[in-house]
Amino acid sequence: MKIVFKGKSDHLYLQIAETFQKQILDEVLKIGDKLPSVRLLSKEHAISVSTILQAYYHLEAKGLVESRPQSGYYVSFNPSRFPRKIEKSDPIQVVKNKNVEAIIGEVYDDLAMDGVVKFSLSVPSPEILPLARLNKAMIQSLRDLPANGTSYEKIQGNEELRRQVARWSMHWGGHLQADDLVTTAGCMNAVSYCLQAITKPGDTIAVESPVYFGVLRFAQSIGLKILELPTDPDTGVDPDDLRNALEQHDIKACFFVTNFSNPTGYCMPDEQKEAIVKLLSKHGVPLIEDDLYGDVYFGNKRPRSCKSFDEEGNVLWCSSISKTLAPGYRVGWVAPGKYIDKIKSLKLYHCITSATAQQAALGSFLATGRYEQHLRKLRQTLHTNSLQFTRAIGEYFPEEIKLSTPKGGFILWLELAEHIDTYQLYQEAMQQKISFAPGTMFTLQDRYQNCMRLSYGMPWSAEVEQALKKLGGLVKKMNGSMA
Repeated sequence: MKIVFKGKSDHLYLQIAETFQKQILDEVLKIGDKLPSVRLLSKEHAISVSTILQAYYHLEAKGLVESRPQSGYYVSFNPSRFPRKIEKSDPIQVVKNKNVEAIIGEVYDDLAMDGVVKFSLSVPSPEILPLARLNKAMIQSLRDLPANGTSYEKIQGNEELRRQVARWSMHWGGHLQADDLVTTAGCMNAVSYCLQAITKPGDTIAVESPVYFGVLRFAQSIGLKILELPTDPDTGVDPDDLRNALEQHDIKACFFVTNFSNPTGYCMPDEQKEAIVKLLSKHGVPLIEDDLYGDVYFGNKRPRSCKSFDEEGNVLWCSSISKTLAPGYRVGWVAPGKYIDKIKSLKLYHCITSATAQQAALGSFLATGRYEQHLRKLRQTLHTNSLQFTRAIGEYFPEEIKLSTPKGGFILWLELAEHIDTYQLYQEAMQQKISFAPGTMFTLQDRYQNCMRLSYGMPWSAEVEQALKKLGGLVKKMNGSMA
């Protein structure tokens, strides 16, 4: 690109920044586009590296661009195109009887259809997973395991896998040992053990709102009452709102997805996590923390977990590799603190042990250091995808929509005009083989009918952009017909 200077100036970096800013506002540079490298720009225009960096820092401070480690600077915001942000939820506490089981079943059944663009599935696409290396680890584990992996594992789970998960916990401020962990058949299995271990039928649990539908349905199935709390789309549940709920209700447990929540994508600030851990400890209420998405962050470092502030074993930390490495392996784990004996007993009664070969393969994979290498590429891909989705939504959807702005994970949460029923929209979208998750799936209340969850866990392509364009067209059509 050619930068035209206005003359000698002590503030040359501002001229450079203004040039890029104009190109962003004029959409010459769009959300997700990469800015020229610092060294290339320096060489082409005989400008010092420090001056160009100062210009990029200036744009970054304005929120127009963002830096990605080992990649460069990318356009992240355009005030003229970026959809409005969603607001803090305000769930009512009178639960209406709603049967969304059929909707959930329909959405998941439709995933088996050929040719469907699967915006509804919040897992990474196989195209962005290290399949060859995983296959190699699996073959090696079958060779090395006693009886080639056909024997039962220990009840607590594969020791090498637990050791590697404990070692990895240092990335989020944890201090786990292998013996602190119990492996499970995925993260939801871990959450289900936790709910059974610390509650009984008739108890009330508090959750964010909206919240992952699997937790709602399982909690209902074991006779629990569910209190949905107000949830900020950027920071999650506020400690003051939780304090009020604890004073007004007999809450026996809490469930929060603290990092890049499903479905809103919020990331709870570390100081807020610490405050919630202290508050719940004071009231003697355990916290089930789903940290499934924590490794998929877009910033410079992984956010901490609530477990890292836990001094009394009151936080039951659940996670898995389902969102980062191998969804179909169904391998997860839980660090249940003082409830570990209850969790081990439940696992023994329900399934005796976990899948032997998959655990061993993942333990071996994590031990090689390949996981971090894979995560770096995965984060870059998903970050780029999130920006491309945001750009496309801003271009193809009605202007009045509101959109979450996640700093990690796989998911965007959209709020459409109030009169739009996203289940009806889903029916029309599936006629064009486009799948998404209607908002009503993520609550037990009569809410979020005009909301939808989109996953950006697949490689960006012309097909994906075309699907978003079609989906946006359907929304515009519904807007027009009901205006």
